[in-house]
Amino acid sequence: MLPNHETVIVLDFGSQYTQLIARRVRELGVYSEIVPFNTPVEVIKQKQPRALILSGGPSSVYEDDAPLPDRAILDLGVPILGICYGVMLLAYFLDGEVKPSNRREYGYAEIEQQAASLLLKDLPASFKVWMSHGDFVSRAPAGFTITATTEAAIGAIEDPARQLYGIQFHAEVAHTPLGKEVFKNFLVNICQLRCDWTMASFIETTIEQIRQQAGDGKVVCGLSGGVDSSVAAALVARALGDKQTCIFVDNGLLRKDEFAQVLEAYKAMHLNVIGVAAGERFLGELAGVTDPERKRKIIGNEFIEVFQEEANQLGQVDFLVQGTLYPDVIESVSVKGPSAVIKSHHNVGGLPETMHLKLIEPLRELFKDEVRRVGRELGLPEEIVARQPFPGPGLAVRILGEVTADRVALLQEADAIVIEEIRRADLYDKIWQAFAVLLPISTVGVMGDFRTYENALAIRAVESTDGMTADWARLPYEVLQRISSRIVSEVKGINRVVYDISSKPPSTIEWE
Repeated sequence: MLPNHETVIVLDFGSQYTQLIARRVRELGVYSEIVPFNTPVEVIKQKQPRALILSGGPSSVYEDDAPLPDRAILDLGVPILGICYGVMLLAYFLDGEVKPSNRREYGYAEIEQQAASLLLKDLPASFKVWMSHGDFVSRAPAGFTITATTEAAIGAIEDPARQLYGIQFHAEVAHTPLGKEVFKNFLVNICQLRCDWTMASFIETTIEQIRQQAGDGKVVCGLSGGVDSSVAAALVARALGDKQTCIFVDNGLLRKDEFAQVLEAYKAMHLNVIGVAAGERFLGELAGVTDPERKRKIIGNEFIEVFQEEANQLGQVDFLVQGTLYPDVIESVSVKGPSAVIKSHHNVGGLPETMHLKLIEPLRELFKDEVRRVGRELGLPEEIVARQPFPGPGLAVRILGEVTADRVALLQEADAIVIEEIRRADLYDKIWQAFAVLLPISTVGVMGDFRTYENALAIRAVESTDGMTADWARLPYEVLQRISSRIVSEVKGINRVVYDISSKPPSTIEWE
């Protein structure tokens, strides 16, 4: 919990939409925190919440291992909003009735108001919502008013005397167009919150926290060129000045001319930064390696060695700055057991314990969109703030098969064309990510009167809000045509371009 800010606690019951709830609350200017459903009531009390929101989830309240919170949360004396599984919990705890639905609702539904409602105040008598449930509240607990229904279920209930409110639909998703108004009614009209959570107030509070934490200690920060590490470094620089030394390592796997360009941008930001050209070293370690996980581990370990060597030259260092974000924090706390490892995280792993560095993580309370807003508030250049995500292992995971200097150079040229044409079409800031992937196959082609047998290249462009899910971007055909034509004409060694139309899930955004 950040001091001086009213806090709303979101109890997570395993919904795929839990992060969206927290983000919707923050978008309305209220600080929110996600905690597991089984967080002890005493711990919740310590956070001094002004309200609780119970998320949805895939379980039934009657399952043997159903995620049930301590019933004492109902006695905290703060307003509670239950969403989907959350409203069923309210009914379950308060002697209402929950039943399996004979007509499961999934997708759009029309909800109709049936009685005066604080939660649905000033909303139309009938409006579209997004449903996703198998069970439903068949009988509201005593004291509750049914304020809205759909054709198949109770849509909303409330008991203002006990400050308890519940909705069967998912107000947090974009598919519920008036969902923001529902949250606004809850936070502003019912909870009467100040809505003073802004990035300017975050910066002011965080700078003071960094100064208190670091004291007179010496700080080192590993920069990647991405928005997270750049904003973290800028915040610490605002707090500590030249007590922070930044290290930007060129692993030889960055995009074309990126090392020089980003290094120049960092110097213009008045960061105390050291640039380390270590490309040959990384490529030497990657020789002959084709397994994606081995590539990641080699690059991560080599980065640690290079970083440690540079940090050792600074003398006594006390703190390490990391660009950890809030999704990294909450995803490390599983609601119902650990998830399967799809691949190791793009970010480089922790530094060796022998360095004995304490962590400064100024962004660990923020979502990605908030980080960009902090960057703009700090006056960082747009080329850094709006930069599309780029994996920690760099182009190594976009070169399928062995990574060599020649293949890196080939991909750098093709990728530069992709980005140039995306920018020219004014699409760079409208999509989440666009990049090229060099495939480990050669295909037959014809150039002039000659037969060719050269590399195939895939283009990947996706739309997303947080990278957790993504859909392939419907790039205009003329943009794809220009990209393909230019790559085949200008990049010697590539004679075929394909476009990836896979969504996440089931695919991932990166190919490795």
